[in-house]
Amino acid sequence: MSHQAQFKALADWLHGAVTRQERFTLGYNAEASDFIRFNHAKVRQAGHVQQASVYFKLIEDRRHADLNLTLCGDEAVDRQRLAEALHQLRETLTLLPEDPYLLLNDDAWHSSNVQDVPLPDSAHVVEQIAQLGEGLDLVGIYAAGPIYRGFASSNGALGWHQANSFNFDFSLFHENGQAVKANYAGHEWSDEAFAKRFALAREQLTFLGQPSHKLTPGQYRAYLAPAALEEVIGMLCWGGFSAQSLEDKTSPLQHLYDGQATLSPLVNLNEQVTGSLSPAFSGEGYPRSDLSLVVEGAAQDRLIDSRSAAEYGLAANGAGWGESPSALAMNGGSLALDDVLNELGTGLYISNLWYLNFSDRTAGRITGMTRFATFWVEDGKIKAPVSTMRFDDSVFSLLGAALEQLTTERELILSASTYSQRQTASNLLPGALLNRLTLTL
Repeated sequence: MSHQAQFKALADWLHGAVTRQERFTLGYNAEASDFIRFNHAKVRQAGHVQQASVYFKLIEDRRHADLNLTLCGDEAVDRQRLAEALHQLRETLTLLPEDPYLLLNDDAWHSSNVQDVPLPDSAHVVEQIAQLGEGLDLVGIYAAGPIYRGFASSNGALGWHQANSFNFDFSLFHENGQAVKANYAGHEWSDEAFAKRFALAREQLTFLGQPSHKLTPGQYRAYLAPAALEEVIGMLCWGGFSAQSLEDKTSPLQHLYDGQATLSPLVNLNEQVTGSLSPAFSGEGYPRSDLSLVVEGAAQDRLIDSRSAAEYGLAANGAGWGESPSALAMNGGSLALDDVLNELGTGLYISNLWYLNFSDRTAGRITGMTRFATFWVEDGKIKAPVSTMRFDDSVFSLLGAALEQLTTERELILSASTYSQRQTASNLLPGALLNRLTLTL
């Protein structure tokens, strides 16, 4: 039985099992993933994970309770487990108070999206990695396979999402312990694109053996590669676009949404659900569509889940728990990748940032460390690696007055998290050229 048929059979059984006073929602999560671990560019561990589970919520008189069930794939056994869960939740509901912020979607919407672009054979990927990494201290994890998501409700809503993806997260280590961290991910494997990405990492590795260039605290021109920019953008996703945080006045983008500040006109940020790994519906049962979060530096849409909608009288737009983007896309600019070093001139080339946190959340101020292949550039040429430094700067500078250009080419960065299951979150980001970045230590 296919994953979709397995899910629909359970949902159909629930429709007949609940009473007229009861309502339910049923979420489905599954994957069939290859995991391959590399060390010294050789396969050290390989495995395959196939798993499926449901998230079952029962509602009656504004009381609700939920639980997760792991499925075994045997229709009769899984149906029996669901029946036992229904009995357990019925007993739990009698002990619970009413929820004043429960807001269910009564629409009987239907959604289906199947992205079945063929993935590369894992043996071919291993061959490419081994060939390009021969003689190098390469460590990394390759994860690939289809991810499935489903949603059904007693009101007749039915959603299905399937997407294939791969993610190779790797580092190249120099004998002195320094490293270049890189990533190649997407829906469609390209030997040429992977070789190009690998060549850049290998080129940067050659500079790590040189003596470090020491910097004093101050402001420097800087280029943030997409992986470094993702760390900055990731901090903004901690409540930056959240309706709850904005209403509570705790958002790091509070001044932007209140109209007290703007970002650079170059900044356009979208929740780009269409074509992404992320399903076009939320776990709460609300359809999701593309949203324009920031347009030419000005705030526009915000992410609203059902509880924020109920509490603040807003219209829910399918945001998930935490109201964070799950398919964030930033428009590119006019800077060609081949011109980055020349346009930077003299300054810092930053491949990655690390250990970020807010130094002043409501002011949008962020602090963090450089790490993994940060280089000093003079007259458009890499001269030496730079020792780890701390920066402390405002997002209204980094993505505002200090932002000079964005690269034309963007990099798709998929979530590397495999905690309990592979995730569907992604960021599609360019690199960013800044006329100043403040280093404090």
